[in-house]
Amino acid sequence: MLADPTRARILRLILDAPDGRQLVGRLADQLGFRQPTVSHHMRALLDAGVVTREPEGRRVWYSINPDQSELVTTVLGGVTTGEPEPDLGRVVADLQGRFHGVIGPETVERYVRESHALLAARESTPLLASRTAAFAAQRLTDLLRVDESTRSVPEVLFVCVQNAGRSQLAAGILRQLAGDRIVVRTAGSEPAADVRTSIVNALDEIGVPMSGEFPKPLTDEAVRAADFVITMGCGDACPIYPGRRYLDWDIEDPAGKSLAAVRRIRDDIDGRVRDLLAGMQLAVV
Repeated sequence: MLADPTRARILRLILDAPDGRQLVGRLADQLGFRQPTVSHHMRALLDAGVVTREPEGRRVWYSINPDQSELVTTVLGGVTTGEPEPDLGRVVADLQGRFHGVIGPETVERYVRESHALLAARESTPLLASRTAAFAAQRLTDLLRVDESTRSVPEVLFVCVQNAGRSQLAAGILRQLAGDRIVVRTAGSEPAADVRTSIVNALDEIGVPMSGEFPKPLTDEAVRAADFVITMGCGDACPIYPGRRYLDWDIEDPAGKSLAAVRRIRDDIDGRVRDLLAGMQLAVV
């Protein structure tokens, strides 16, 4: 349903509308289509439960069905805000100071600009400047870790497709259980714009904060810096390097699932994380 490009454009225009709703006539004008064509697609979206219909006098407004809003924003990305470009010069200067003497200024700048491009490539990325800074800093830290001859703290990388569900559940639980005894990273082969609300809620229920986490693209240095690489539905996306332990967890994708289903997936992941800790001979804190 959402793979149809015309219907995806209709949903994007509804998402970006100031009050989150649209008229068929306005959509036809914006798309350059005849009204019957738009009405045909709108009927299909309505029958599928993706949109809702709200008559207002002689006009009929269409909005995203609240029950489907998470699925729609996961596929299309969030609302496009038209925010100004981030001050990358400031981000570069701050990180050059932070990594002074250990990583060259040219390398720092390259990683900042690459990180910005990777995050901005998605249709809509909230908090782009701060996320660029955090992502670049993480990548630079991992770059240093790759060259470490000995590692006092192991690093675990969780990878799923969108880095918005399963990998975030696993990472949040592992951070909570292991504290600072393990470095925890996440990445996605096709990252979404943001972590799903259902995932944040499912973690909050068990006292696990998200702490500003967001979906990140899978990068080479993240894999090279990790001691354990755990994939969930995207094993072929990870490059293979010697000296790392690769695990593939066959876990259901929580996208579009009910809260009860997300809880079941969360608890499955919780058990696997505890087994991982036991295998690493680290007790739960």
